[in-house]
Amino acid sequence: MPTYEYECEKCGNKFEKFQNMTDNPLKKCPKCNGPVKRLIGRGAGIIFKGSGFYATDYKKTKPEKPPCPLDKKDKNSCKTCPHTKDG
Repeated sequence: MPTYEYECEKCGNKFEKFQNMTDNPLKKCPKCNGPVKRLIGRGAGIIFKGSGFYATDYKKTKPEKPPCPLDKKDKNSCKTCPHTKDG
């Protein structure tokens, strides 16, 4: 729900009201009951709530190492195998 900013045309009182987007605009000033106009606001910044959008939704994970095509006893002999210490 957005926060709307209003200004009284009679007393100049500026105030904010937290309303649904479907609510009708206010018509009276809470201070003097004069007519009010809704101002064009600059909007609110984005608010991220939760455990963390980047870490849980957008963070790229490291690719898994491909399985070694060689037997365990032959891994040390393969220079291009990602599972060897030298490769």
